[in-house]
Amino acid sequence: MNIITVAGAGLNQTPLAWDDNKAHILAAILEARRSGAGILCLPELSISGYGCEDTFQSRGVLAMSARVLKEIIPATKGIAVCLGLPLAYENDIFNAVCFAVNGTIAGFVAKKYLAGDGLHYEPRWFKPWPRGARAAVALGGKTYPVGDLIFDLSGIRVGFEICEEAWVPQRPGAELARQGVDIILNPSASHFAFGKHEVRKRFVLDGSRAFGAAYVYSNLVGCEAGRIIYDGGVLIAAGGNLLAHGKRFTYNDVIVSSGNVDIDTIRMSRSRTAGFTPRTGEKSDRLISRPFKFPGTVTAAGPADTAEPWENRADVKKEEFSRSVSLGLFDYLRKSRAQGFVVSLSGGVDSSTVSCLVALMVRFGVEELGLKGFIRKLAYIRPLKKAQTEKDIVREILTCVYQATKNSSSATRRAAYQVAYSIGARFYEFDVEPLVNDYVKIVSGNIGRPLSWATDDIPLQNIQARARAPGVWLLANERHALLLATSNRSETAVGYATMDGDTCGGLGPIAGVDKAFLRQWLIWLEKEGPLGAFSIPALSRVNEQKPTAELRPLNRRQTDEKDLMPYDVLDIVERYAIRDKKTPLEIFLLTRKTFTRAYGDKDLALWIERFFKLWCRNQWKRERYAPSFHLDDENLDPKTWCRFPILSGNYERELGELRGYVKKRER
Repeated sequence: MNIITVAGAGLNQTPLAWDDNKAHILAAILEARRSGAGILCLPELSISGYGCEDTFQSRGVLAMSARVLKEIIPATKGIAVCLGLPLAYENDIFNAVCFAVNGTIAGFVAKKYLAGDGLHYEPRWFKPWPRGARAAVALGGKTYPVGDLIFDLSGIRVGFEICEEAWVPQRPGAELARQGVDIILNPSASHFAFGKHEVRKRFVLDGSRAFGAAYVYSNLVGCEAGRIIYDGGVLIAAGGNLLAHGKRFTYNDVIVSSGNVDIDTIRMSRSRTAGFTPRTGEKSDRLISRPFKFPGTVTAAGPADTAEPWENRADVKKEEFSRSVSLGLFDYLRKSRAQGFVVSLSGGVDSSTVSCLVALMVRFGVEELGLKGFIRKLAYIRPLKKAQTEKDIVREILTCVYQATKNSSSATRRAAYQVAYSIGARFYEFDVEPLVNDYVKIVSGNIGRPLSWATDDIPLQNIQARARAPGVWLLANERHALLLATSNRSETAVGYATMDGDTCGGLGPIAGVDKAFLRQWLIWLEKEGPLGAFSIPALSRVNEQKPTAELRPLNRRQTDEKDLMPYDVLDIVERYAIRDKKTPLEIFLLTRKTFTRAYGDKDLALWIERFFKLWCRNQWKRERYAPSFHLDDENLDPKTWCRFPILSGNYERELGELRGYVKKRER
């Protein structure tokens, strides 16, 4: 038998944080060596950080990456490790992996297929390496092989599929299999999206089976650069069977998973596969041979699939939302060095969701790290040293403010207080009505007429939202805290938010999530909640209300859906229009099938037209929103996902076609 232990690591890296990134890499190497691993796969661009953006084009960043690599190499004695970094070759920059073997650099593999869709912009900074090409690169006065390489470690062959390369139709793994590769390493920076982990598991399992090789997938974890959350989740498979499944959404900076690979069994499975055609007798100049003695002791194999229990729940999307955003908030807090969070808590769905996610952040973090370990990671927040319980931590880092005008109801005031109290947040109430009145008097006095609801509905609504901004910003500044914006994706799509009012904040945690899901999630959190966490019964006071901005007089019974349209319609129209790029008429025909009995043709046509007009009119708002977390492939963030012109023709001809079609149906 020829059994070796291989390992993959999830790392919480930060762009350009050279010392922290290096420390995490060294810790992962040490842990892998302790587990008896002979090979360790680290995530993509783990030395520099994946999210360096245009600084990848800085010669200083390239030089520092190479310098840190040299500092890490001695730690690879007795183990083979892949280390990701940007690499300059001739006049181009490549997304590369250094394969370090037993304290020396064996060579560099450069990525052939770059991620250039969605929120990925790799072709802006890197060039794709030509398939099958090999060259030599100078580094620190020495030259090393670089390119599309395969490594032979005393008879065991190792090849690479770097992140995106596993997602393309012509996966490099097929060619690696023909070259007799035994182990395929996939260093990745694969962003989290709902349900995406199951797709990754499929390509890892299918790759190990189809290529007749062991497959090791590693990934970043946490909020690395601001908008993207990585879920980690190391995967190791062989012959279509999962050998290891690493923890996802960990609060640790380093997490290593390992699995035992039977090389003889892998090779025999290839020999029995009729479709496998090796390149017998061909001499490949891609092959780099290095003598290497694998550790003689093989650790006992753990369970084949160590996925956590919550991943098998029916409510897995709600679980993923809870855990991803909570981890994102934790990393954003500590990496920005903010002293805590401030939320303008209105007693509605969105601000309650954001507040509860902070409380969940504390629960998940303490559960994994322990109270002292959690506080240690936020040691720069000095008052936390006195915390004795989770609620002590929440009270110190989360401040909620209810800001009332004469149009605020007792129901929302009561709901805001009960939510803040139940999660342990510090709670304040601001009366901003005098500020609103002063602004109205100033403008009325200068224009020579009183402002009224009959003639100035939108201005009078907006001034209430804007009057709330200065006080809550002042409080956030006083506490050296991060103000969290509370807009959701449904509101973002149609601009149902006041600029410099309720859009204020340095981070919008839920701006990528639709209102319908948030309402479902909050009901779930009220009654059940994430596995191993808690439920919040006080949310019943929020969930029993209809969503409302509470900016018009109470006797007008304002609700969001009266102002806009039913949220179930809005969310479907948004998906068809923005995600699927359908025309107004196409959307009308599709929504009629969905809502045949619920709504009439006139209403559907009116709402679709309203959506397109509001969408076009409010692109400038989306350009100004606070950074938000990317949680699925329906994001509206114009800086990372959904680009749309600020000025446009507003779909006038397309909407005319819709109106004409509906009129014909009425005859």
